[in-house]
Amino acid sequence: MGGVRPGAHGLYHPAFEHENCGIGFVANIKGRRSRQIIDDADEMLRNLDHRGACGCETNTGDGAGILTAIPHEFLKRVVSDELGVTLPAAGSYGVGNLFLPRDAKEREI
Repeated sequence: MGGVRPGAHGLYHPAFEHENCGIGFVANIKGRRSRQIIDDADEMLRNLDHRGACGCETNTGDGAGILTAIPHEFLKRVVSDELGVTLPAAGSYGVGNLFLPRDAKEREI
């Protein structure tokens, strides 16, 4: 790929720069939420032909996926119904994903 890399600054250092397979981006130009965005992103991901999208290594994660916001209304309902928890206002909390080992003993660490 080439090109001029920026110099070291903050947490960035060009020695740690590396190539990647690239990304795709799907959005509604008017900022509207839509199931179509997810469907289009899924189609784009399924049509990429590189290590990340084809899952060619059986023993590692492929790194391919879709990043999306979790709708506050949906999460509010689910955590209330299933966990009995009341969420604060939208934008006042964070959500994260954890990928834990399947083996219960490994998860105890």
